[in-house]
Amino acid sequence: MLDLLAAATGAADAPPAWVTWAPIVGMILIFWFLIIRPQMKQHKAHQAKVAGLKRGDQVVTAGGLVAKVVKVEDHYAELELAKGVKVRAVKSTIGDVIAPETAPPAND
Repeated sequence: MLDLLAAATGAADAPPAWVTWAPIVGMILIFWFLIIRPQMKQHKAHQAKVAGLKRGDQVVTAGGLVAKVVKVEDHYAELELAKGVKVRAVKSTIGDVIAPETAPPAND
């Protein structure tokens, strides 16, 4: 009787290899769709904004400064922070382009 029991437990087949890899592949797919893909879309959108910079746009730099674009070059943009205060910034450090306001501010 013990011989039959030992033969039955030893004869159990191991699961196929794809079953052991399925959770790992599933985790990779989850990471791709929840983390990597949205980040790639956001990066493409940022690159399109920076490539579309033109004179007169209002921008926010990565450091949080709000400025007006005075001149755009291949890799640099000249920004005016205040009257007479101009800085040259690397275009990739520009965080966002601010949409122009349609109505004047309430305090004017």
